[in-house]
Amino acid sequence: MANSTRTPLLSQSNSDDSSQSHHLEGHLPSLDSTIENCIGKFGWAQFLQAIVVSFAWFFDAQQTFISVFADAEPMWHCNSRIRLSNNSCNPISDHCHLPRDSWAWDLPEHTSTISEWGLQCAGSIMTGMPASAFFMGCLIGGLVLATLADSLLGRKKMLSLTCLAMAMSTFLTAFATNLWTYSVLRLISGFGRATIGTCALVLSTELVGKQWRGQVGVIGFFCFTLGFLSLPALAYLNIGSSWRNLYVWTSIPTILYSLVVHFFVLESPRWLFINGRKEEAVGTLKTMAEANHESLTMSFSNLPFEKETWNVDLYSAIKILLEKKWALRRLLAVMAIGFGVGLVYYGMPLALGNLTFNLYLSVTFNALSELPASLITFLFVGKLNRRTSIMVYTMLSGICSIMSVVKGVRIYKTLQMGLELVSFFSACSAFNILLIFTIELFPTCVRNSAVSMVRQALVLGGVFSPVLAAAGRGDGFVSYGVFGVVIMCFGLFVVCLPETRGGAICDTMDEEEYKDKTTVGCGSTYDV
Repeated sequence: MANSTRTPLLSQSNSDDSSQSHHLEGHLPSLDSTIENCIGKFGWAQFLQAIVVSFAWFFDAQQTFISVFADAEPMWHCNSRIRLSNNSCNPISDHCHLPRDSWAWDLPEHTSTISEWGLQCAGSIMTGMPASAFFMGCLIGGLVLATLADSLLGRKKMLSLTCLAMAMSTFLTAFATNLWTYSVLRLISGFGRATIGTCALVLSTELVGKQWRGQVGVIGFFCFTLGFLSLPALAYLNIGSSWRNLYVWTSIPTILYSLVVHFFVLESPRWLFINGRKEEAVGTLKTMAEANHESLTMSFSNLPFEKETWNVDLYSAIKILLEKKWALRRLLAVMAIGFGVGLVYYGMPLALGNLTFNLYLSVTFNALSELPASLITFLFVGKLNRRTSIMVYTMLSGICSIMSVVKGVRIYKTLQMGLELVSFFSACSAFNILLIFTIELFPTCVRNSAVSMVRQALVLGGVFSPVLAAAGRGDGFVSYGVFGVVIMCFGLFVVCLPETRGGAICDTMDEEEYKDKTTVGCGSTYDV
């Protein structure tokens, strides 16, 4: 936190850093430098706020991958009590071509949607429908809700409301009576979930200075991993019980969490300033200072703040991104990368049932692989070049994904699982760095919308993942092979983006343009 003797909002800084970033004709000092003086150091108040906000990723992960267990096809066995004259039942038989009374599920029918509703022979489109509906809901929700956190509602309200919407629809999912009702409720759940990760990431990083921005962003990734890890534990405890219990157990804590966010989390002071709510912004900074036993002397009249020149209303952030050619080029590039990464990131866990490993162990190993990915990002985010890292991770993920389904590799089950884990680990690392990269590429006035659009690209990959995972039961290359080719091809779009490591984040489009024009060695040309 700032030293108590400093008065960052009373006067402008005369430092070299200040002069380098502020002097464009008619251009006022950056809001970023002003807030940096207040929250540049990392205090306990900011840390606790970041932890609470980032924990939204825990519930996000649960709903993203819950179908791995709820919609899993259970093991079956031949019914020895039935003697067949013309049909022979054995473990390698296709039970879809056997009389129903000749075989039985190993567990009670209500343990999975597949067995309860008799979907074992319905085909990949039908069995993958609930998971695809969830990701389709995420896609629609992201497009509809993308700019509300930048314009009307703000980060905090958006996070609280979307968590509550996801939780309520998840709870109702436990009472679904058929595949169609179930898919609709999953779509609604995905709609509510669409902006949770985005709001949590943006809000947590805007509560701290740039020195801690990357590390705070990674906290959410750790929470996502914990949420992913909680699923095999919950599913294991639920063995033999109804799949509906999983939805109940994951919805109630989410409802309580949304109330915690509403009553205890602070709104982003950056967003408040950008929207002209100076008094609330200064009040938030004072609250943070008091919690850290600091004091700040505030003045409302001499705030060195330039309000965004565009009329920011609903969906205007997307319009701004489309009108500025440099912003559109950046957005399309990161969205292309996001689609490739999302296809692998969401698809590999859903396709684990195609491997010969135990499903609970496979999911646990994949979830655990996110921990080193998040840890590496946390420790080295300040030293890693964004472009190089994304390029390396996407290439490595693609190569390992393809190699895992090479004919000779399939014989060695441990090697196949190892290659799959390396591929998923690389996709996780690329996922983490891509989101941080996107935060740094766009200014505050459109940052939440830009990150939302990138997440929609990630989710669009997720829409196709369940179908590819189901189709891969017959031919592994249809899933893992396609995953590898796509992530390598789309990862190449990173060459179209500027490097952002170590740079300050801007708050308006004018500041972002001016910063890039004055950056040494930058060859960007803006069409404004």
